[in-house]
Amino acid sequence: MLRWRLALGILIVAALVGVAWLDHLAEVRYPAIPVGAWLLPVAVFFTVTATREVLHLVAAGGIRPVSWAVYGGNLLLVFSSWLPPVACAGPPAAPLAARSVWPLLALAVGVMLVLAGQMRRYRKPGGVTVNVAAAVFTLVYVGLMLSFAVQLRMAKGVAALASLLIVVKMADTGAYLVGRLIGRHQMAPVLSPRKTVEGAIGGLLFACLASWVTFHWLVPLMAPATPKPEPWRWLLFGLLLSTAGMLGDLAESLLKRDMGLKDSSRWLPGLGGVLDLLDSLLLAAPVAWFCWAVGLVGR
Repeated sequence: MLRWRLALGILIVAALVGVAWLDHLAEVRYPAIPVGAWLLPVAVFFTVTATREVLHLVAAGGIRPVSWAVYGGNLLLVFSSWLPPVACAGPPAAPLAARSVWPLLALAVGVMLVLAGQMRRYRKPGGVTVNVAAAVFTLVYVGLMLSFAVQLRMAKGVAALASLLIVVKMADTGAYLVGRLIGRHQMAPVLSPRKTVEGAIGGLLFACLASWVTFHWLVPLMAPATPKPEPWRWLLFGLLLSTAGMLGDLAESLLKRDMGLKDSSRWLPGLGGVLDLLDSLLLAAPVAWFCWAVGLVGR
């Protein structure tokens, strides 16, 4: 199982980085193609699949929000981060923080859709508030979090998105590998008994190594104008993203334990569902966005 999980995880990350590289080449060589055209279908797939899995999780607890409103709101959140710069014929010069108005507006529209759908479905008292809360949570947990990754790519380029994917997934790999090999002390025995303190330390170390490689070789290759950050910057970037990723992993475990499920789905043998693949990235995406927005790394 260890070899299978590592091989499958590396294969998935390599595929994502490969698509990101194709997206980067398309932007450089074919400026007529909309920015992010290669990655948008991937974002849509992950958005739809992760939304379905969250709805499956809450349904196990008897909570059934209006699904069409949740799907629509989450897709709107992703497109709201992609369409404005495309309409402007390229990434705008405005900083990341200035562009956050679009996802916020999309989130507001998504909440309106949820409320309208629940009103249309209403027949008698009971369960409405819980259904609305679950729907809004799904909008924030999936759509809003993924919109940070889309904004990162659109405003800062593929190199910024690659820094998020590589650092977080290397932290996941390091935590799993070290935890399986030498893990002895449980980190969260109730939420996730297999996660260990040793594994967490391994994840932090792998993330810092990945951050160093990313900002010393990959980012300069894809974005030559981006200066190499000082050691403390890429080190802090790795620590922040790996910590957020671990929190995201535990957050999904919290949801699964609360609903009495082992996996969000069985779509990926040995790994679980798409949500099990994205859980660490969902909470790390806004952290990476913040690091690039304030200039901790990049420009």
